Amino acid sequence: MIPLEEAQSHVLRNVSQLPSGGLALSSACSHVTAQAVTSKELVPPFDNTAVDGYAVIAFNTLDASDSDEVQLEVIGSIAAGVDPDFELEDGQCAKIMTGAPMPKGADAVVMVEWTSTNDVGDAVRISKSVKEGDHIRRSGEDLQVGDQVVGAGTFLTPAHIGLLAGIGVYQVNVVQRPVVGVFSTGDELVEGNKPLKPGQIRDSNRFSLLALLERDGFQTVDLGLIPDDKEAIESTVLEGVEKCDALLTTGGVSMGDYDYVKVVLDEIGDMRWMQIAIKPAKPFAFGVVQSVPVFGLPGNPVSSMVSYLLLAKPALQKMMGLDSVLPSYFLGEAGEDFHRRVDGKTHFVRSFLERSKDKNLIHPVGKQGSHQLSGMAEADTLAVIHDGEGISKGSSIEYFRY
Repeated sequence: MIPLEEAQSHVLRNVSQLPSGGLALSSACSHVTAQAVTSKELVPPFDNTAVDGYAVIAFNTLDASDSDEVQLEVIGSIAAGVDPDFELEDGQCAKIMTGAPMPKGADAVVMVEWTSTNDVGDAVRISKSVKEGDHIRRSGEDLQVGDQVVGAGTFLTPAHIGLLAGIGVYQVNVVQRPVVGVFSTGDELVEGNKPLKPGQIRDSNRFSLLALLERDGFQTVDLGLIPDDKEAIESTVLEGVEKCDALLTTGGVSMGDYDYVKVVLDEIGDMRWMQIAIKPAKPFAFGVVQSVPVFGLPGNPVSSMVSYLLLAKPALQKMMGLDSVLPSYFLGEAGEDFHRRVDGKTHFVRSFLERSKDKNLIHPVGKQGSHQLSGMAEADTLAVIHDGEGISKGSSIEYFRY
């Protein structure tokens, strides 16, 4: 067996970032920037109000209280998108809507909840004082001209998309997202809801992997469920490398397996078949076919998902332009005993995180078999239990969230 770190290093050394190019902002979410973007504008572009209320000269509200209201003359009303053409003088104010530009002479805004008006609306009574600058969004307080908006290597979220639109950037230079093909093989696998015949099981790995890939921002191609037929498997692999940037397969990577996937990949690719010192997901294969990375994941459903998280996902993230790709580990507190025995492996125990006051308590789920997807579905965390006798309740425990 080899350490997990050796397997991860081998995989990451043998994948490369995909090409980059311009992409419309509307399609750029979940892509990674290839270049930094700086602002050519002030954000906000002008001083504006953060609330509905009245633009005032703060000094005029100095003595305002519930028992002693201050009355001011209302000389105008300012809606968002309207440039006020007047200036406040002592004793005056203007009704103003959220986002509207501040009129000249005003230096604060009184919230509408602290006011009442007369029947005509030409005067307002104010029951709370404000200080200079209260409830005003200053020009450039979010971004100044020349500020970096997003750096190179940034995974674009919906907030980034809105931020870029807000400075008039509608095309960004991004790294291509990997197109990843997924297929399952095995005569024992079936798809659909017909009653199972003896020896049959339903294909679940392909659906889990496609969902994981799409959740993580990759494009997917479902290459289907392929029978245990050498020609069919070879045809599927060649079809996949023709239109995909990477391939994921499940099953046929254990020691001693004689599976057509292994036969085909050894014939047409440059593969390394590994036994990694982890549980689950000990068997794993990685190589290239016609320069396209191929990840051979184990056949057990939980092992397939864990090997994706630890090995395939980091490589695909590197291909899409990210620098920090390995899982981020944290320290929590074991919410109960984590039992294990010495076997030379690091165990990744399906767990869930409970936030308790200032602690992150980690609890194992009940079903830990590599075939038990119900346990994986119940979990949101993988606890890292290094080789030894386990971890007792209340002790520090390493984990990562997925």
